[in-house]
Amino acid sequence: MTSDLSPELLQKINYARSIDGSPTEDLLVPYRNIGELLSRQAEDHEGDPFLIYYGDETPRREYAYGEFHEEVCRTANLLRATGVGRGDRVAVISPNHADVVILYMAAFLLGAVVVPISAGEDDKRIRYVLENSGARLAFVRDHDVERIASLRPAGVETILQAGQRVRSSFPHFTTELPRHSSRFIPQDPPGPDDDALIIYTSGTTGHPKGVVLSQNNLLSDAMGIAEWHHLSDDQRMMCVLPLHHVNGIVVTLLTPLYAGGSVVLNQKFHSARFFERIGAERVSIVSVVPTLLQFLLHSRLDMEAYRLANLRHVICGAGPLTVDLAAKFEQTFKIPIMHGYGLSETTCYSCFLPVDLTPAEHRHWLSKYGFPSIGVPMPINEMAIHDEKGNELDEGQRGEIVIRGHNVMKYYFREPDVNAVTFAHGWFRSGDEGFFRFDDQGRRFFFITGRIKELIIRGGANISPFEIDEVLMNIPGVAAGIAVGFENEWYGEEVGAYVKPMDGMDLKPEDILAYCRKVLPFAKSPKVVLLGADVPVTSTGKYQRSKLRDLFAAWKAVQFTEPR
Repeated sequence: MTSDLSPELLQKINYARSIDGSPTEDLLVPYRNIGELLSRQAEDHEGDPFLIYYGDETPRREYAYGEFHEEVCRTANLLRATGVGRGDRVAVISPNHADVVILYMAAFLLGAVVVPISAGEDDKRIRYVLENSGARLAFVRDHDVERIASLRPAGVETILQAGQRVRSSFPHFTTELPRHSSRFIPQDPPGPDDDALIIYTSGTTGHPKGVVLSQNNLLSDAMGIAEWHHLSDDQRMMCVLPLHHVNGIVVTLLTPLYAGGSVVLNQKFHSARFFERIGAERVSIVSVVPTLLQFLLHSRLDMEAYRLANLRHVICGAGPLTVDLAAKFEQTFKIPIMHGYGLSETTCYSCFLPVDLTPAEHRHWLSKYGFPSIGVPMPINEMAIHDEKGNELDEGQRGEIVIRGHNVMKYYFREPDVNAVTFAHGWFRSGDEGFFRFDDQGRRFFFITGRIKELIIRGGANISPFEIDEVLMNIPGVAAGIAVGFENEWYGEEVGAYVKPMDGMDLKPEDILAYCRKVLPFAKSPKVVLLGADVPVTSTGKYQRSKLRDLFAAWKAVQFTEPR
C-alpha cells in the first residue's frame, strides 16, 4: 500500500528503516523469510522440543521441531486450499493456543499476512479491523464463531473455526488439517520486505491504526533479542502474554525459534502456576509487563517450593515500570529485571538494560535518575532524543524518543497523513518523552518520562482516550466527559472519567459506570468517575487530561476487578 505515499515520504520512511547507512534491503539476518528459518531449525533440531503448551483445561502438549514443522506445512496447504495466497490477510481471533502458533507460522510460510485481534474487543472495533485490513479469512475460536459470523464484512470469505465445531457450514480446523500434506512447496515464496503482520494499535485518534511489519522486521527483532539475551538452543523462554500483541509473538515465539530453543506457552497468566511452570520446564527467560510483577508481589508465594536454577532474568516492558515496583520485585524474588522499551511500530523491543551489568550497576540504572532506565539500543537500531523540529538533543535534555533501524515498521496501513507526521524527520517518532545518560563506556542509557501522545497504557495494552470520550458524551445529561489515565499499582495505569453534567442534571457516578460497562469492554471502561463543574482546556480548546490525573490519586493502590 505504498501508492498513497509520496516519493518524498517514502524516502524518509526508507531512511527511518536503515541503520548506519545500511538500508533495510541489506539484510542483517541470514534468512529471506520466516519459512527459511523454520525449515532450517526443523532440520537441525528435528527431535528437540520447540512448543510446549499449557491450556487451562487441557493436558500439557509438546511439539518437537519436526512435528511442529509438519503441522505448519499442513496448515499452509489448508490455507492455500481456501484461496489464501501471498499478501492475503488472515485475521486471528483466539486466546493463546498451540494452534494459533501453528497458524501464524503457516501464514508466514505462505506469504500471507497475520492480523491478530483480541476477542475481548468490542464488536465495533473488531468489525473495523476486519474491514480495514481487508481480511480474507478469519480463524476463530468456537465461543466467538457466532459473534464474528454476525458482524463480519463481505470481504471475509471464510471463517475457519477452531475448538468445538459450531457451524457445519464453516470449515473446521482440526477436521480439515489431516486431509492435507505435511510437505509444503511455496509457489511464490515471500521476500524479506513482504508484509507479514498487521497489528492494530490505538492512537490519538478514535480508530485503531494498522502497523505493517515485514518478514524482515520480525526476523531482525527476533535476532536482536536472542543475541542481546544470549539465548542458545538449549534454553527455554516462557510466554504468558497474549499472542495478539507483538510482545507475545516476537519475544517468546520468534526469538526462541531464531535461537533454536523452546517456548513454553500458557493459555493465560496465573500467579499460582507462574514459578511452578518455570521450574518444571527449566525456563531461562520469561517476558512480562509491570502489571504481572504487581500480581506476583501480591500473591504471597512460597518461593522455597520452586526450583528456579535455570531462570536467569525476566524481561519487562510494554508499560510504565516504576523504580519502586522494580526494587520490590527484585528484593522479594531475587530475580533481575531486564527492563526494555519498544512499540508495535518498531516490531517490539528496541532497547534493553545490558545483561552483563554488575549488580551495583544494575541497581544504579534502575533507580538513580527517578525513572528505571529502559536500557541501551540493540545493534539492529539506533535511538535518539529529538525536539519538535527533529533536532537531536544532548545528554539529560528531555524530548521525543525517536528510533531508526531494521525493526521499524513499513508504515501505518492506509494512513498517509499519519505517516507523514510520524516520519517527518526521517526517524520513527514514538510520541514518548524521554532523555538519555552516558555511562563510562560511552553507551547511551535511555529513560522514558511520559507520553507526548495521550494514550492510556493499561497492563501493557494501548487504549485511546478518544474512544472512551465518545461513549461518555453519548450519555444523556453529560455536558462534557473525558477519559483520564491515572497511575495504578496493578496495571500501571487505569481508566478514569471526569464528567461535567449539564445544568440541572442529577448524574450519579455509578450510573455513568454502568452505562460505560454496557458499551465498552471492562479493560477500557472507566473504573472511577469524578464529577466537576469545569473541564480544563488549552487556548485552542483541547482537553488537558494531565491536569486531572492527580484527582484520581486515592485509587492508585486499588485493584479493580471485573464484576461477576
